[in-house]
Amino acid sequence: MSATEPTHAARHPSPGVAGRVRLAITLGDPRGIGPEIVGKALAADDVRGQVDARIVGPTGAALPVTDAVGEWRAGGGVALAGRLSGLAIERAVELARSGEVQGIVTAPIDKAALHAGGYPFPGHTEMLEALTGAPATMMLASDRLRVVLATTHLALRDVPDAVTGPVIRRAAEVTRDYLRRWFGIAEPRIALCALNPHAGDGGRFGREDDEVLAPAARAAGLEGPFPADTVFVRALRGRFDAVIAPYHDVGMTAIKVASFGSAVNVTLGLPFPRTSPDHGTALDIAGQGVADASSMVAAILLCARIAREQGAAAAPAGERGTT
Repeated sequence: MSATEPTHAARHPSPGVAGRVRLAITLGDPRGIGPEIVGKALAADDVRGQVDARIVGPTGAALPVTDAVGEWRAGGGVALAGRLSGLAIERAVELARSGEVQGIVTAPIDKAALHAGGYPFPGHTEMLEALTGAPATMMLASDRLRVVLATTHLALRDVPDAVTGPVIRRAAEVTRDYLRRWFGIAEPRIALCALNPHAGDGGRFGREDDEVLAPAARAAGLEGPFPADTVFVRALRGRFDAVIAPYHDVGMTAIKVASFGSAVNVTLGLPFPRTSPDHGTALDIAGQGVADASSMVAAILLCARIAREQGAAAAPAGERGTT
């Protein structure tokens, strides 16, 4: 960290209202570490003190559930694991939309298993978008860095055509709105990461940054586009409150190098808060009791904080601070 640049950009405001928060927490793929990290996270003192959890998933997954969506059997196979993962997400969304819970936290899923189970979605974000009818945007957030993905699960060869002016402007609008609403930043400073090396270097390495990204950044009130090899460093030093990345891996790599194990996936644009850990199913260590639950703890606490503050903002003035 530079001693000369401000470091407040990634700090989160303290919880606004005391009180327990009702959250639905899915177990994710029952073959993976989801049940283990959920169990460890719920045993953490700070989580127990703030959250009333409804555990959504199959029976037989090594952790008792509140809302059962079927039965998992050891060796049940990829398709069964994916189907149960999808059913748990559907049920958690139902609970949130009905008001029975104030937000949802999802444990990791296996995308190939999800497909095999009959859910043709690239991941959680796209499935949540389909279930709610609300355009969703993926943010990865830690106490050091926030990254928003303008596009998510696409082949790299398809990215240049997908990174359009409207896509960038929408990502900017959603990012600015939710940094204000959920993170308490009145005037967010948002940078746009370039698509090409050295932001195209005047067209030598591609024209997209000059012809598409730069005009979109000006129209949306963003700074940049700046090359990927500098923009995230500047954000880590406090210059920006968030960086919009044009494609999945450039943004995910930055946040995971900066904060792996403590970052949280936050879905912006939904009618309720949704968070998840910053890692996958870790099938190779499942069942060994060695999985680190730090990111799941962070995901639960962030979802609870957002849900609590949303509730405080929605409450009549005379009722605020009483829950």
